[in-house]
Amino acid sequence: MTMVDYDKMVADARDELFDCVEKRRFCSEDIDLVHRAYALAEEAHRPQRRKSGEPYILHPIAVAMIVANEIGLGAEPICAALLHDVVEDTDHTVKELREMFGEDVATLVNVVTKKKKKHYETSLQVDNYKQMLQSIHYDIRALLIKLADRLHNMRTLKSMLPHKQLKIASETDYFYAPLANRLGLYKVKTELENLSFRYRQPNEYDEVKGYITRYVENHAAAAEAWMKPIREVLELRGIHATVTCEPRSAYSIWAKMKEDQTSLSEVEHIRIVHINYENWKELEMTEKEMALFIYSLVTNLYSEKPGSMNSYLDVPKDNNYRSLHCKLMGNEGRWMEVHIASTEMMEISNHGCLIGRERNVERWIDNFRRVLKELADQGKSGGFMEDVRSTFYEDDIYVFTPKGKMVVLPKGATAIDFAFEIHNKVGEQMKFAVINDKLCSVKTKLQKGDRVRIGTDDTPSIDASWLDYAITYKARVGIRRFLHKSPVKMGDLVLCPHCKPISGDEVIGFRLPDGRIEVHQCHCRTAISMAAEAGDSIQEKVDMREFEQMAFPVQFHVESVNKDQLLLTIVSLVSEKMGLSLGNLHSTIEDDIVSTDFEVYVHSHHDISNLKDALTALPHVYGLRTTF
Repeated sequence: MTMVDYDKMVADARDELFDCVEKRRFCSEDIDLVHRAYALAEEAHRPQRRKSGEPYILHPIAVAMIVANEIGLGAEPICAALLHDVVEDTDHTVKELREMFGEDVATLVNVVTKKKKKHYETSLQVDNYKQMLQSIHYDIRALLIKLADRLHNMRTLKSMLPHKQLKIASETDYFYAPLANRLGLYKVKTELENLSFRYRQPNEYDEVKGYITRYVENHAAAAEAWMKPIREVLELRGIHATVTCEPRSAYSIWAKMKEDQTSLSEVEHIRIVHINYENWKELEMTEKEMALFIYSLVTNLYSEKPGSMNSYLDVPKDNNYRSLHCKLMGNEGRWMEVHIASTEMMEISNHGCLIGRERNVERWIDNFRRVLKELADQGKSGGFMEDVRSTFYEDDIYVFTPKGKMVVLPKGATAIDFAFEIHNKVGEQMKFAVINDKLCSVKTKLQKGDRVRIGTDDTPSIDASWLDYAITYKARVGIRRFLHKSPVKMGDLVLCPHCKPISGDEVIGFRLPDGRIEVHQCHCRTAISMAAEAGDSIQEKVDMREFEQMAFPVQFHVESVNKDQLLLTIVSLVSEKMGLSLGNLHSTIEDDIVSTDFEVYVHSHHDISNLKDALTALPHVYGLRTTF
């Protein structure tokens, strides 16, 4: 067994940090400040070890490195990152730090230090969230240090016990990744999402990650051949640009699968081609003109998917992301997604609030302070994080009533959220939505500028599944108040009525005050919220075998060629050969294409997999998807 030279690890990490500081061209006073901060941190943490057995000092060094190199903050935040656990975990005080390093460093350390209390308003986790969010009152750099701290903790999460991994990963998905997105830190947000996915749902993560790896390897040569003409035409025109093909993250592909209810093999755009240009000023163009010029060049080379061009050049996303997107035909008969942006646009996307966004950041901070004040004035103890997420974390969209009144909702809001925003009674009695004069389900997502009318009935009626589509606090509270359905109970387990976990799912359990365990799928938003706010109640192991005798409805959609007795064949397969109960069945025919929707009651994922295999084996079936 090879012995780990921890002294060398520490020395190497320290030297890397100092080299980074030197390259940042700090003044001699700032460099000296960082060196002194390191010396104190190293001395204070010398007796401590991390869960992995490594010297604890490696953690603050890593956090400082993220702050310095990946986020790009100055000397004082780097010092605060080195010292961020000193007050919390050792005998040193904020007063000492103020005397040694000045007011700026001391204030930052004080803000990021978890306050020790005998009693918490709601829970330790929620109170810590409150403290961190309130740091905006002092200095936004404190939030960035906390994000760096969380990023390194996620990078080293492997050494933690499984139930602790679930707790920390859920916190990250629920709170920290959206925060990074709101601050415009795209790279940080993407990595946090991916790491959270890895530890919350390891089996699904491994499946998606493995598929991506194989896909990239198998299609590398084709991608290079496709990009070569682009590089050549850009060079011919004197445009300095890098053309790369990068896979999307495992999390983004998984999220797309869930959104579209597709399998891995059906997901489009596993990779994205990035064209990042530099010398637009030298060629006497604006950034927009250069992007459009490159767009014209690449669309001359390859056919464009009609209607695929989407420009964020003039109207950036709410986190200030700017780029031009389009889809071009690849040499394998599949659409290639292409993003065209300047290197400066990408720098802003990666470093968000720190580059050229003073006005946006100030508006963001002012809005956040307003939200926190409103919540404090309401005097609420529970539901704090859900309130924050629903009122602030999501980007805003503007929709309109039939009379033209503007309603502001979070991005991703549905007609359900709109109805409850109008009035609780409207939400309770809604039956359908009319969006831009088109009849729609109440679960339909709204887009900017939509005109919405809610159709109601005198008899109140709310389905429990609405909780999976409502995102605003007001709507979710209204739904919960109305619902009188009890969750499914079996023995000491309580089954989530929304995500409906079944045998074979990756699940997470929470111990309730009465001793029973509430079970959720790991990707259930309710579970992620519970893990983020009350992660200490997570149960490491949950036995789902006792649910194998229960039947759960699964919706199947089959696309097939119209052949005699095909429908009878499907019914016979489900009922007789598979021995499963068949629910609602509906079929339509258009131009000899049959679309069949039916409901099947299954006991486990094994049933679903077997039925999928049997259906796809039928000679005239060409498309299949499932929804729970």
